[in-house]
Amino acid sequence: MAASDPGAVAPRCPCRSARCGPAGGPDGTGVIPRSDGPADGGPDQKGWSAAAMCTVSDRVTTPLLRVHPGAPLEPVSWDSALAVVAARLRVLREAHGDGTVAVFGGCGMTNEKAYQLGKFARVALRTPRLAFGDGTGVPARTAAALTRAFGVDRAFPGPLPDVGEADALLLVGGDAEAAAPPFLRQVRRMREGGAALIVVDPRRTESARAADLHLQITPGTEPVLANGLLFLAIADGLADGGYIAARTTGFDRLRTAVGGYWPERVERLTGVPVARMREAVRLLAAGRRSLVLTERDRAADTVAAYLNLALALGLPGTAGSGFGCVTDPGDGRGHGQKAARLPGDRPLDDPAARAHVARVWGVDPAVLPTAPPPADGLLGGRDAPRALLVFGSDQVAAAARAGVVEQRLNALDLLVVADHELSETALRADVVLPVARWAEESGTTTSLEGRVLRRRRAVPPPQGVRTDLAVLRDLAGRLAAPGRWSAEPEEVFGELARASAGGPADCAGVSYARLDAEDGVCLPCPSAEHPGTPRPFLDRFATRDGLARFVAVDPVGPAEDVDARYPLYLTTGRVAAGAQEEPPFVELHPDLGERLGIGPGAMVRVSGRRGVAIGRARYSAALREDTVAMPAPWGGEGTARPRAAAAAGVPWSVVWAVRIEPVGLPDPVAPAMFEGPGGAPGA
Repeated sequence: MAASDPGAVAPRCPCRSARCGPAGGPDGTGVIPRSDGPADGGPDQKGWSAAAMCTVSDRVTTPLLRVHPGAPLEPVSWDSALAVVAARLRVLREAHGDGTVAVFGGCGMTNEKAYQLGKFARVALRTPRLAFGDGTGVPARTAAALTRAFGVDRAFPGPLPDVGEADALLLVGGDAEAAAPPFLRQVRRMREGGAALIVVDPRRTESARAADLHLQITPGTEPVLANGLLFLAIADGLADGGYIAARTTGFDRLRTAVGGYWPERVERLTGVPVARMREAVRLLAAGRRSLVLTERDRAADTVAAYLNLALALGLPGTAGSGFGCVTDPGDGRGHGQKAARLPGDRPLDDPAARAHVARVWGVDPAVLPTAPPPADGLLGGRDAPRALLVFGSDQVAAAARAGVVEQRLNALDLLVVADHELSETALRADVVLPVARWAEESGTTTSLEGRVLRRRRAVPPPQGVRTDLAVLRDLAGRLAAPGRWSAEPEEVFGELARASAGGPADCAGVSYARLDAEDGVCLPCPSAEHPGTPRPFLDRFATRDGLARFVAVDPVGPAEDVDARYPLYLTTGRVAAGAQEEPPFVELHPDLGERLGIGPGAMVRVSGRRGVAIGRARYSAALREDTVAMPAPWGGEGTARPRAAAAAGVPWSVVWAVRIEPVGLPDPVAPAMFEGPGGAPGA
């Protein structure tokens, strides 16, 4: 159907942070590129396939209840399901306290759902156990890194077209061709203007091949390289001393920390020649508008290390320059979905913020929980919760150590999952609540630019299916939660706007009417007259003193090093369509394949200290000869480090030491994901 057909609607793509196309046809199944928004008229591969999500045959359309452990899930009425959930939550809280219940929300929730879920956790359940993410724990940790530095979780320094006008870009990890084609269009525009592109990646991806400078690191050494680049920036007099003195704090401590990363040591650890490191710093410092961009799902110490480099060069808060995360999930986590932040992305421990939000919610500030657990400890610790409510996430499928997550879920007294299908997590639930898909509900999303956008419903949900907002409203009523609870997205957004007033992510000046009249509004936007803030931090950062913070990291290389038994590095990455093959592919350099007697298409066993996976060999000259690659989540996310980083329980990048060998035909059962002892991200 043509974009001009009167039946066309305009839902935003739920899959990517640019919130570009597609628009859907009147039955919700068509895909039409949008001409508005930052993506320049088209979605990425996930966006093109998003409409197919609405037509799968295994849809759950009635609540399901497991009457006792080991019993099958059986259909029940909504009244019965909600009554059971409310009654069991009440019993558990009376017996074990409010903190016995945990709440987890997915990255793809609308602003309204994220806000209402955070309010429900704090007001209806009075629990501090609230987390968001994709099941890996990585988005929450990188959000914390950005918040530490800037005072707010703002993923991108300005409008996406700023990339096209940059003079120099350092891209860390990820292939823009595969991960974010809308972003790639801006990179191409930048290149056409003669700008310099520097890529840090152990693979020779399409982006790396197009770069002026490819820093092909040893897998897992991204933060080591960042510290080395920072050392050179200081030693060569390229750090912006005036900016550092006027707009940052903590530099002296950082300078001492990076003193141990002299160029020759960094070359030995990363494999990148000193001359190439020095050239990368020179190109960034020479640009009038320079950007340092990572993937959102890099480990938090990688994000922090490159943030330090960007700050030392004076980039954040400078028009056209800055630091950002390309594949940020966007959405409403800054509106109350994070355990340590209140709506407006304000600190939970700020008395003024607590008082303001409590007034909007109609409760005493003392009711609001304090001292939230770390994101990685949502289901762990000595006082592990006995109940978990999950909205918009499949923790089992997303976890690198699925067995650990399953074990923790099975130990719960109550698991409630709101989903549109029987996901791996829902199959283990005591109660499954059928909820609407992305195209079946309205709301707003927030892009990586901090731009609030409308997303309109394309099709109604099937009979028997409710929206997440309706579920939260109904549960709040059964739990006698104070305050007003609405299932209407516009009403919920209006309350969110009031609750966010005065915060770094203030959307008090945003309304549905304004979003209908404009192509989104960038936060903060404190009043209806305010134009929005497409480029934050130009005058000050969102910290209490207005200064950005350097936070030193002290990496030493991959957490698992290679040895005679496990001589290869395994790393993971994205695939263009966002879909996983089964069995997954295992990429290796042709020379390595010939040496091991493994040809293209051969079934191979990848063995490491943490487990075994089966995959199909695929040759790629983009890899180093000491490295093999698998698509996430087969290789997992952020679980290679056996111990937590000292600062915030942050694991390292996704790198394991493995060996690879040919095998016969695999077992017909799906290949095992890597698992191992210890905790699991997001669990």
